[in-house]
Amino acid sequence: MRGWLQALRPVPVQTDAREKLRVVLGAALGIFVAALICRWAGAFHPAFASYGAAWPWMVAPMGASAVLVFAVPASPLAQPWAVVGGNTVSALVGVACAHVLPHVETAAALAVGLSIASMFVLRCLHPPGGATALLAVLTGMQQPWFAVFPVLTNAVVLVTVGMLYNSATRRPYPHRVAPAAAPLIRDAEGDALEADLDTVLARYNQVLAISREELKALLNDTKLQAYQRKLADLRCSDIMSRDLITVGHQTPLSQAWRLFDEHHIKALPVVDAAGSLVGIVTPADFLRATYPMATGGAADNSLDSRVNKLRTLTSETTPANGEPVVARIMTRQVRVASMHRHLAELIPLFASSGHHHIPIVNTGGQLVGIVTQTDVVAALARPEAAGRS
Repeated sequence: MRGWLQALRPVPVQTDAREKLRVVLGAALGIFVAALICRWAGAFHPAFASYGAAWPWMVAPMGASAVLVFAVPASPLAQPWAVVGGNTVSALVGVACAHVLPHVETAAALAVGLSIASMFVLRCLHPPGGATALLAVLTGMQQPWFAVFPVLTNAVVLVTVGMLYNSATRRPYPHRVAPAAAPLIRDAEGDALEADLDTVLARYNQVLAISREELKALLNDTKLQAYQRKLADLRCSDIMSRDLITVGHQTPLSQAWRLFDEHHIKALPVVDAAGSLVGIVTPADFLRATYPMATGGAADNSLDSRVNKLRTLTSETTPANGEPVVARIMTRQVRVASMHRHLAELIPLFASSGHHHIPIVNTGGQLVGIVTQTDVVAALARPEAAGRS
């Protein structure tokens, strides 16, 4: 019982005062212009010749149409074809029922039901259309002209004002679904979003006041907002890889090369005896080391020469002049980040500077972890960030 009563509570409208004022002024303007034009046009309508002032120049359901056009211009129920087609076809149905059926009660019920069915068929479902059909029956309107004037004329003028006013106040009308903001990182479920959405909508099986495309855009933007929130909360220490494979200055290059293959990694931090980061070595450093140094004569930059030099650097056999070590080829200027730094600050580094891995250090400068692009993707894909410190 309590849950049933709670369901009767009014739902709060998630708009600010400025948007509410925009809706109020727009609806008032739309009705005013429609009334002004239609009252003037009514004097020239053929029905006035026989009915005079008794012939209506505006119908009450236009007030409900104004609410939809100006308050929810993105709704499929408020689009121009829905307003014009829904009201007009409902007026024709109401006139037909009033003409054929002698009992008002029966005519009223059938008019509303048939008008909804007609709007479904013509894809112009518009709630005030049911009121237009009912109005025709209750007033005993049996003239087909009623659907043209005032109903069709009212609707066209109202929609025209809606197009001008909504567009001027940055509410595109007719509504076109804006492309969703591109997600920072597309997760594995992104490709299945449309199929999942269709499945849920089929199971829900109810008329929604929002289009499928608009709903999809909202879901995408909500996901983006969740990514941004996670990025704002996460720090490097929350997602960094802590089990590191490191090498020292004097680690032989052959051993370093073997570590890349054994552990499937792309970077080896170089640390000193105190654990402080002094450099980093990557496969790219090995390739750069194969470029010959020009010394007076022409340098041999052939592919065979570079392959032979790479074999020499990574060979397990100790050459006569001593085995080359990591210090010979490592990159000494390394971009690092503090373990307390927000993850969002690293995104530009990954996106624009070509970094694929950033070493993480503590306040004393000791290496404590490394953040890779894979770590960032995994962190955003998790429902909740794990490993908070």
